[in-house]
Amino acid sequence: MPASTASALVLVVDGEPAVQELIAQNLAMAGHRATPAASAESALLLLEQTLPDLLLLDWELPGQSGLALLRRLRAQARTRQLPIIMVTARAAEQDKILALESGADDYLTKPFSPRELLARMHALLRRRQPDAAADTLQMAGLRLDPATLRVTAGARQLALGRLEFKLLNFLMHHPERVYSRAQLLDQVWGCDAALDERTVDTHVGRLRSALQPSGHQEHIETVRGSGYRFVAWGRAGGGAARC
Repeated sequence: MPASTASALVLVVDGEPAVQELIAQNLAMAGHRATPAASAESALLLLEQTLPDLLLLDWELPGQSGLALLRRLRAQARTRQLPIIMVTARAAEQDKILALESGADDYLTKPFSPRELLARMHALLRRRQPDAAADTLQMAGLRLDPATLRVTAGARQLALGRLEFKLLNFLMHHPERVYSRAQLLDQVWGCDAALDERTVDTHVGRLRSALQPSGHQEHIETVRGSGYRFVAWGRAGGGAARC
């Protein structure tokens, strides 16, 4: 069921009870429901019972780190597309890049304002899924189905994360056109997403890796100094058709 920005179930994974309580209070005031977890292990137990609409995850946790939990969740089919925001005191640029490359959808540094947290949550929930009513698209030997979030190449189903799917969906609907990183952030992540443009490079790399088993990675072309585009004609071949 698609998440709603009016009322979302949020799993708050933070080892500090005071931070948990503060976040829970602000979420409740905005009409959301918060479930606290003090460690990665307790978070995993809760996730086995109920899948939340969004996960707020601290890096510094007792035992297994938040980054290790993030990678573990992205490796599992059930939680691969779970929206996750890292909420941490680690402010170094390399930490932010590492978290985003490991699968975080956004990164918020402590201390933060409740309004910024809610704004980032709402932006992420709004862009959680492409329009389910959109047409299935076939191009260059790929079949993209927004209703099921599936991408297939012939009989092979390709494993794409949620953001990689949205990125491919957008590029395939605008073949041959070059988009800058800033334009892709606006169109795919949302204009209110406070993310660095290098986030686009990270997800383009992940998209290419996902397309590699069928040889379609070559259709995602880098245009030096400009951005990226989907090349509809190539060795994978084929024209475009909407179903």
